[in-house]
Amino acid sequence: MPKQDTDTIRALQGLEDSRSSARLRAALAVGTTPDPRFIDKLIERCAIEPEFYVREMLTWALTRHSASITVPELLDEVRSERAQARSQALHTLSKIGDRQAWPAITRALLSDADDEVARSAWRAAVVLVPEGEEPELAAVLSTQLGRGERETQLSLSRALIALGEVIVPTLRAAMTDLDPRVRAHAIATERLLRDPDAGFEFAIEEAKRVVALGTTSQEG
Repeated sequence: MPKQDTDTIRALQGLEDSRSSARLRAALAVGTTPDPRFIDKLIERCAIEPEFYVREMLTWALTRHSASITVPELLDEVRSERAQARSQALHTLSKIGDRQAWPAITRALLSDADDEVARSAWRAAVVLVPEGEEPELAAVLSTQLGRGERETQLSLSRALIALGEVIVPTLRAAMTDLDPRVRAHAIATERLLRDPDAGFEFAIEEAKRVVALGTTSQEG
């Protein structure tokens, strides 16, 4: 058997090793010497890999392969019933940055019931959104204001801020929402847009104070 084929078999086996360190080395090897034969196994592994740092290496390995092959397969994955498969596929698409993937970033994914999937969709959306469609994306993202715990809220704020000034009208509208969590999140996001160094914890606590006082003015 040619050495290249032996190396391929060894790498594919390594991706299924019970030791996370071995899986990490295998993913690194696959990314270092890209081969289309690896793509299916990399994507399959992304859906079930329990270790974050191994998943990151799997994503890196996928980005080393031709987007013309990886993107169509990843687009199939975003429709998977397995949440991790959807999340990791979206994460990888955001790293590849091929805007042909944009139509797959649906409203359903942006509001996915699984927080990790939604967060990955938000990040992918702001990378892939075509020029001129940012306001529409901001409007969809704003429907998720107030969702989840701090980490999820921070992810959404970062995604919105990445869209720039186009988010301001949407945030201003959300500041009048009946839900105090939505109002506070909108206020905090605008403050972070104006002062990125303020920090999310400070911004959200200040926003809560503003909401409690019944005002959305910049002075609180």
